[in-house]
Amino acid sequence: MMHFKKRPALSLLKGCAALALACASAAVLAQSTGWPNKPIKLIVPYGAGSSPDVIARIVGEKLGPRLGQPVIIENRAGGGGNNGTGLVAKSAGDGYTFLISTNGPLVYNTVLYSKLSYDPFTELRPVVLAGGQANVCAVRADSGIHTLQDLVAAMKKNPGKFNFASTGVGSLSQLGVELLKVKTDTYAVHIPYASSPLAILAILQGDVQFACVPAVAVIPQVKAGKLRTLAVSTAQRSQLTPDIPTMKEAGLSGIENLAWMALMAPATTPTDIVQRMNQEINTVLAMPEVREKLHAQYMEPIGGSVDSLQKFMQQELRVMTPVIKRTGVTID
Repeated sequence: MMHFKKRPALSLLKGCAALALACASAAVLAQSTGWPNKPIKLIVPYGAGSSPDVIARIVGEKLGPRLGQPVIIENRAGGGGNNGTGLVAKSAGDGYTFLISTNGPLVYNTVLYSKLSYDPFTELRPVVLAGGQANVCAVRADSGIHTLQDLVAAMKKNPGKFNFASTGVGSLSQLGVELLKVKTDTYAVHIPYASSPLAILAILQGDVQFACVPAVAVIPQVKAGKLRTLAVSTAQRSQLTPDIPTMKEAGLSGIENLAWMALMAPATTPTDIVQRMNQEINTVLAMPEVREKLHAQYMEPIGGSVDSLQKFMQQELRVMTPVIKRTGVTID
């Protein structure tokens, strides 16, 4: 069951002030080596406008001046996030290439794929858990579907006539719907897209009938009167979208999840550089103007230590492995 109401790992993400002190010596060490002395590349394995792209640009804008070098955002979309994630996993750990990726390529795909071109647990090293957000299930405003139960009823009445969009094969936006299908004994065809804006465009164009994707792509179209929200994926209502019911409140329990984004580095990246990046990003995430910008994009900054992210990813793997197997989804 996708249930993240009580996450032991998330309790480890507190105490950034203490973390900053612990990382001070690492920061001095990194500075003494002359790092960084050229621009830093931050790879986003999804398209422009996707949630990782948005948070990368918001954080990167403040991170660059703190490091004294530009942070260049490079989009490498494709393969449900695997292409860009794998690229960084195979990159030299020289401290000038980093990654901001998501649940799927960093954890879930190790279960979904019989063979990946990279191992996120051995070829990448955690830097910091940057942020998280709820997925919002939505349909076109003129669809005649007003509730989650309406959607389920429509799929049962019209088998084989519903398609749903996701942000990529193996993404949480796919797995959440796959579990919904299992629990309601319904069927819909999965159509993956390179980003949440493209998934939303597919709904608007009528290529798919619904999607459960990050709120940042959904809410503007809701405000424009083009989409209708049905439910939010988190166990509790999001403070950023308080009017949208949870899946349980909408009549379907046991589908609760958080879409998260983490900064990673090639496994051979020096520890002092990783710790310096962790310290600086935690500082950036704590800035009121950064938090305000992230909240405007329906994202919650998280932060925390390198070790807490490593434990968080391992916990996600333990929790999600049986969930993925329950959906029956495999990718080869």
